[in-house]
Amino acid sequence: MTPPKKPVNLAVMLSGSGRTLLNLVDRVKQGALDASITLVIASKECLGAERARAAGLQTLVMPGEIAGDDLGRALSANAVDLVALAGYIRLLAIPPAYRDRILNIHPALLPSFGGSGMYGHRVHQAVLDAGCKVSGCTVHLCDDSYDRGPILVQRACPVMETDHAESLAARVFELEKEAYPEALELMISGRVQIMRGRARILPEPAGGRGGG
Repeated sequence: MTPPKKPVNLAVMLSGSGRTLLNLVDRVKQGALDASITLVIASKECLGAERARAAGLQTLVMPGEIAGDDLGRALSANAVDLVALAGYIRLLAIPPAYRDRILNIHPALLPSFGGSGMYGHRVHQAVLDAGCKVSGCTVHLCDDSYDRGPILVQRACPVMETDHAESLAARVFELEKEAYPEALELMISGRVQIMRGRARILPEPAGGRGGG
């Protein structure tokens, strides 16, 4: 995959608290993520939208199912290179120009515990109900189905006998804070190659972080 120009213009789409957005904002400020967040799209008025505005980020509220053409126009108008779904709970119609350029993070080890309605604490409770000994998070490229598409990064943690949904969610979120920037940097540096529906991660070039 050809790396975009640096720093890339990143759009973040959300539906909830905006915790993941704030993590990405911090990584950009620290210089750990070679990107600029140029647009935030919220599916409704929510704490995440409030936090985005407070951070000085251009924020659009686009309720309901967004038509692919409408989303494509909003992204191209802001010269967006990559899109990060951050707790965005609606199924997304992916504009053709943004195929393999929209990422999502899921609070479980896909393909387990994904699909329609599986988000937030519902996922963690399902993991506990299944008696899993390990959970974690998955960053993947989006296709036209919930929680599908080539997997870029996964991180795992143990499930404790004393866990409840809230405690497991907190442990998984700490993994998410590292996994999402890692996956975005892989995309930014052009180290992701899609082959037969799977993501191959190319070695880092000699001399440090890759890119163009």
